[in-house]
Amino acid sequence: MDFINTYCRENHGDLPKMNLENYDINLCNDCLDLAKYAIKRREFCPKDPKPACKKCSTPCYAPKYKEKIRKVMRFSGMYYIKKGRLDYIYKYFR
Repeated sequence: MDFINTYCRENHGDLPKMNLENYDINLCNDCLDLAKYAIKRREFCPKDPKPACKKCSTPCYAPKYKEKIRKVMRFSGMYYIKKGRLDYIYKYFR
């Protein structure tokens, strides 16, 4: 949820926010919809342990959400790296 929260905060700062249940974050409607979808997909993932989505043999995201989550991950990953979270570079190349 950190990546979606960061993306929303940095790109949709002026839009009205709603609270995501069971999480202490506020998201716009689009990001809230994406977060709920991601939570649902994660809960029903048949893999244990769950692999990174880019390495998974059975993709579970619908095309509409797949492109949205890629955009969020790309933006937030670079945002964290620029802010000094170099551990994300390591995670990317694993």
